[in-house]
Amino acid sequence: MNTAPSPTTPTSPLRVALIGYGLAGSVFHAPLVSATEGLVLDTVVTSDPGRRAQAREAYPDVRFAASPDELWERAAGGGDDAPGLVVIASPNKTHVPLATAALTAGIPVVVDKPLAATAAEARELAALADRTGTFLSVFQNRRWDNDFLTLRRLLADGELGDVQRFESRFERWRPQLKGGWRESGAPEEIGGLLYDLGSHVVDQALVLFGPAVRVYAEADVRRPGAETDDDTFIAITHAGGVRSHLYVSATAAQLGPRFRVLGSRAGYVKYGLDPQEAALREGLRPDRADGALWGEEPPHLWGRLGSGESPLTGGGIPVPTEHGDYPAYYKAVAEALRTGGPAPVSAHEAADCLAVLEAARRSSRDGVTADIA
Repeated sequence: MNTAPSPTTPTSPLRVALIGYGLAGSVFHAPLVSATEGLVLDTVVTSDPGRRAQAREAYPDVRFAASPDELWERAAGGGDDAPGLVVIASPNKTHVPLATAALTAGIPVVVDKPLAATAAEARELAALADRTGTFLSVFQNRRWDNDFLTLRRLLADGELGDVQRFESRFERWRPQLKGGWRESGAPEEIGGLLYDLGSHVVDQALVLFGPAVRVYAEADVRRPGAETDDDTFIAITHAGGVRSHLYVSATAAQLGPRFRVLGSRAGYVKYGLDPQEAALREGLRPDRADGALWGEEPPHLWGRLGSGESPLTGGGIPVPTEHGDYPAYYKAVAEALRTGGPAPVSAHEAADCLAVLEAARRSSRDGVTADIA
């Protein structure tokens, strides 16, 4: 496990430096950091003039750095100018080198998923965090989705009985390519849906049902001109016997249920995505008046719990959806840095997820079922 960070002074907010101000940095990390008591968005690392202007408009007091090297220099200099936390929201291929530099400089770090390309690299980062006694966590925000929180509640209450199969879909209809590194086929970019949306659905399955022992996957390239997987299926056999069937796609002309969970007593079916990402994209903030009902879902979107009937025809009973709570991640980060407690998502957990993704890639490539080492 990560060595606990040294507690900080409760009255002094931590200066947060955000590396990258693309989709992840501007839509997720910056708003959530700025909404968290005990954290202050101090520096955005980007050399892009347009992104600097965008960040300045949203956060008038923010400073800028052209390179992460400026952060390491501040850390070496010590004093109040040193960053108290670095958030890495830059392209996937930069995650390992930047996290390594931050940990070596003794700076607590949050890394957007995926932490690395391989489980071995993730475990090396975890070991480095242990050696340096530096906080390291991975941003897996979908653990705080409204439907996931609701399902955890149902499982804790025993409402489904013994779960036999867990179906999870993160599907979109995006027939046209957007371009950029996320759709690049270059291995060093770590693009494609397997490592993008797949990181979310696999992480959720492992949190809910424990370690994986076998994986079967089909990773397909569907769209004309696409270079990497855009329609992928992953089947996991968990050590406890549950089977997870996970779907991620950019080519789903009709969207399936987000969750379909079948147990010995009942099943739970839930359609639709958590509303928090859409709210953040619209510029809404959980720390403002427009966030008073943050993460709330209207009753007509609630999932249904029951047996023997289709939820589409009114079968089962509606289950109130928990409020989504992305702010809880950075609240937990701030608490861990203040008290020396554990990270909300550890690098060891990220390594377990990456081991499944690597097995899925082997399975799809070779047409076999892959064991988890």
